[in-house]
Amino acid sequence: MIVLAVLFLYAHHDTEFSYTKPFVNFTRKAREIALVFSSGFIAWGLASIIKNYIVTPRPFIAIPEITPLFYHGGMDSFPSGHSTFFFALATALFLSHRPIGVWYGVVALIVCFGRVAGGVHFPIDILGGAVLGVSIALILNIILRPRMK
Repeated sequence: MIVLAVLFLYAHHDTEFSYTKPFVNFTRKAREIALVFSSGFIAWGLASIIKNYIVTPRPFIAIPEITPLFYHGGMDSFPSGHSTFFFALATALFLSHRPIGVWYGVVALIVCFGRVAGGVHFPIDILGGAVLGVSIALILNIILRPRMK
C-alpha cells in the first residue's frame, strides 16, 4: 500500500503538467510525497513513544482464552501503531486527493479490523491510534501545506 501511494502521488497530476519545467514538477511532487509520508511516520513515531508511557496488555495477555493469529509485543497495546500510521496516511491522502484518500481510509479500517480479529489489539487501541493518526495528519497539513506553494 505504501508503494502504491508513492506511485500514485508521483504519477497523478491535478494541474497541467509542464514539460518545460520538469524540475518544478518534480519538486512539487516530492514535497507532496514528503508531506503525506511524514504524516504517517511522525504519527507512528509518536505512537511508539506513547506506548512507552501507557503500559497496556495485549488481548492475548489480558484474556488467556484468546489465541492470537500471531504474537506481537506484550505490554504495548495502546495506541495501535498500525492504526496510527494508516489513518495518518489515509487522512493526508484525503486532504491531497479525496478519492484515493477514501480508498486508503477503507484500507485503514480493514487493517484495523484485522488487528482486532487477530487478537493483538483491543478496539480502544485502534480508536486511540486512529484519533492520533488523523490529528497528526491534520496538524501537519495546516502547518506545512501553505509553505509548499
